[in-house]
Amino acid sequence: MWEGAPVTDLTTRRHPAVPALRLIAAMLVSASAVLLFAVHVRPIAYVPLVAGILLGLAVDRALGRDLALIGVGLGIISSISLEADLTDEGIQRFAVVLIASVVVPWALSRYVFRQDTIQFPLITHRRWGRGQWTYLLIVVAVGYLILPFYFLGSGAYLNWPDLEGSQDIWRLLMGVNAVGIWDELFFVCVAFALYRKHFGLWTSNFLQAAIFVSFLWELGYREWGPLLTIPFALVQGWIFAKFKDLAYVVTVHLLFDVVVFMVLVHGHHPQLFDIFITAPK
Repeated sequence: MWEGAPVTDLTTRRHPAVPALRLIAAMLVSASAVLLFAVHVRPIAYVPLVAGILLGLAVDRALGRDLALIGVGLGIISSISLEADLTDEGIQRFAVVLIASVVVPWALSRYVFRQDTIQFPLITHRRWGRGQWTYLLIVVAVGYLILPFYFLGSGAYLNWPDLEGSQDIWRLLMGVNAVGIWDELFFVCVAFALYRKHFGLWTSNFLQAAIFVSFLWELGYREWGPLLTIPFALVQGWIFAKFKDLAYVVTVHLLFDVVVFMVLVHGHHPQLFDIFITAPK
């Protein structure tokens, strides 16, 4: 499905205004994520979400259904605060909500709408090329140089809870990695895949990136964090479109998140992971 041109229908071809309306519908859905997670103006934020879905249904029923699937996921995610929480209750709350935000749209897509747009291609039986392996090294190097300057220089590391002992540090490690895996499942395998069914690569990529970056903002990547998270979200979408390999994009993300984890720990406990040459003194 991804190899061909974006889906169109007879209505789109007959009425030149319809493509613009289709894009506006998708933009409203993505914009609602900015209001939900970055600006945090609920329940007003649900207005563009519902409006986008209704407009999508009006101009292209297939698009409207897929926007509704994204909207269901966003609605589930917005049911909790996304600020990092390492308590037992916080971890359980995140686990239930984030899993549901992927499983429910997937189940609706597969068993109600009878489509296979949402897929999780973990096993592709294709070897990673030299360029892919090189990029993994680049990700680690870039993370090592930029993340300490960002988190420690801007004070963004304070958006995460204080790490009072080894248990909190282990919880942070598990949480950072779990959320990193979920990021790729929802933003790439769900949102990006559903947008890509109807729009071109980079249109779909920017639409999913708006949601991705908004989520990360509420999670704690604030201050000038979007200057990092926007390129990262776009690259992850492009990589998934090119290689159709969930295992690879997850590996990229987790390598980046290992550096995130070490920087956060170093921020709260400077004697730990004191290895960053770009960390402000």
